[in-house]
Amino acid sequence: MCICMTISQLHLDQLFDNQWFEELQTKAIRPYTSIELFAGAGGLALGLEKAGFKAVLLNEFDKHACATLRQNRPEWHVVEKSIAEVDFSEYHAQIDFLSGGFPCQAFSYAGNKQGFDDTRGTLFFEFARAIKEVQPKVFLGENVRGLLNHDNGRTLATIKNTIAELGYTLVAPEVLKAMYYQVPQKRERLFLVAIRNDLAPQIQYQWPAQYHRIMTMRDALFAGELFDCDVPKSQGQVYPERKKAVLDLVPQGGYWRDLPDAIQREYMKGSYFLGGGKTGMARRLSWTEPSLTLTCAPAQNQTERCHPEETRPLTVREYARIQTFPDEWQFMGAMSHQYKQIGNAVPVNLAYAVGRSLVRLLNQLELTKSSSVCV
Repeated sequence: MCICMTISQLHLDQLFDNQWFEELQTKAIRPYTSIELFAGAGGLALGLEKAGFKAVLLNEFDKHACATLRQNRPEWHVVEKSIAEVDFSEYHAQIDFLSGGFPCQAFSYAGNKQGFDDTRGTLFFEFARAIKEVQPKVFLGENVRGLLNHDNGRTLATIKNTIAELGYTLVAPEVLKAMYYQVPQKRERLFLVAIRNDLAPQIQYQWPAQYHRIMTMRDALFAGELFDCDVPKSQGQVYPERKKAVLDLVPQGGYWRDLPDAIQREYMKGSYFLGGGKTGMARRLSWTEPSLTLTCAPAQNQTERCHPEETRPLTVREYARIQTFPDEWQFMGAMSHQYKQIGNAVPVNLAYAVGRSLVRLLNQLELTKSSSVCV
C-alpha cells in the first residue's frame, strides 16, 4: 500500500473534520505591516502577502535571491545586506508583524542565563535584536524540525528563554507537515509564534486547519486542483550516462534497494555495507504520493529526486510547482542558484495557511481595540 494511502487512513477524521474552507475566507480587517528577515526567494513572503500582509522591508543576504524578489515584486523594499548591518530601530512600534527563517547555528552555553546574551554570534541573535528594536505585535520564526532536539533540547531552551526575555509570550512550538496544507511535498518545518506580553492576554492563537486531502506529484505537475495548466517546460539538470542507465532500472516510487544486487553494490559503493535505509539514494518519485522534501539540488547522490516516469532530475519549474510557487514567479541567477532558492523556500501554500492564522490573530486584536473604544 502506498504511503499516501496509509497517511490518509491514519488521519481521515482529522483531515475531513476541519475548518480549512472556512479559514480560507479570512480577510485582514486592514493591511497588516510586516518585516521579513532571511527572506530567500520569497516563499514565505508570497504566502503572507496572499493572506493580507503588506511587506515594509525584506532583508536577504544572497544576491540571487534578492534579484528574484525584485524581479517579481519591484514595489517591495528589499535590503540586500547582512542582517547584522541593518538598523531596525526606525520601525520601532510601527510594525504589526515580523517573520524570518533564521538559520540554526551552534549556540554557546558559557553563561548561566541562557537568554539573549548567550545567543551572541549567531544569526538567531540578530533575529532577536530585530524583534527588540521593532517591538512588533506578533512574530514568527521557522526552522527545521531538528531544532526541537538540537543539542539535547538546549538550543530550543535558549531560544525560549530569549523570547521571554524580549517580552513575548511563546505559543507552544509546532511542527507543520506541508503535505497537510495543500503542498505536494513531505516537508516538515518547526514554527514559533510569539505575542507581545501586553497583548497576549487579549488574543489566542490557533494553528491553521488542515486540507481535506493529500496533494501528490500528479497534482503538482498536471492541470487540476492546484494549477490550471500542466507544468511549463524549463531548464533542468541531466544525469551522466551511467547514472541514467542505473536509474532507468528503478521503478516508480522505488530506490536503490529495487536494483539488482550487483548494481546496488556498484552504485552504493561503501555505503552498501552501512546501516540505515538511505531511501533518498537512487530514488524515483511516484505520481500517487507527495514528493520527498526538496533539497538545494535534485541530482545529489544522497538525495535523488528523479522524475516519476522520465529518467532525469526534476526541472526548475517542476521544483517550483512542488513548492507551490505560481508559474509566473521567476527565479534569477544560474540554474544551480535557482534550484537552491527553491529548495530553501517555505512552500507558498503552507505560508498562506499560516498567514491566514496570523491574520485571524491580528483581527482579534483589532476587534478587541474597537470594543474597548466603543465602551
